[in-house]
Amino acid sequence: MLSDLHKHLLNDYQRDFPCSEQPYREIADDLGVSEQQVLSALTELSEQQFISRVGPVIRPNHIGVSCLVAMAVPPEQLESIAEIVNSYQEVNHNYERENRFNLWFVVIAANQTHLDQVLCDIEQHTGHTAMPLPLIRDYFINLGFELNLHD
Repeated sequence: MLSDLHKHLLNDYQRDFPCSEQPYREIADDLGVSEQQVLSALTELSEQQFISRVGPVIRPNHIGVSCLVAMAVPPEQLESIAEIVNSYQEVNHNYERENRFNLWFVVIAANQTHLDQVLCDIEQHTGHTAMPLPLIRDYFINLGFELNLHD
């Protein structure tokens, strides 16, 4: 069950998160609670898998370079290959798709040379080809959602 504080944190701070030296104190002041209550509630939301992280979303290729990558992995190896891919700090996230190319992930690096090195290393460690799918056209998809705060 979500408390009112949980709902406000999930709803009100999807955008316009305070960019200050003490953002959690600013949120606490806005919501009329303590900073510790905000931090505890965010920890609870993370533990309950309502959120995976608190951080900025930066448009692709505005800081460093990034690339979507697809791999065709035998289904029986998918979990172990995904673990290898996840071990790279340059990998933002990965997910399974129902396709011959069934493992997809995003790589972020400081420059193209570094990104290419990461992909080469992933191929060497997994034994599978990594197919880079560079961004050609940027589309903004608003992934925010409005919660009903009155339930």
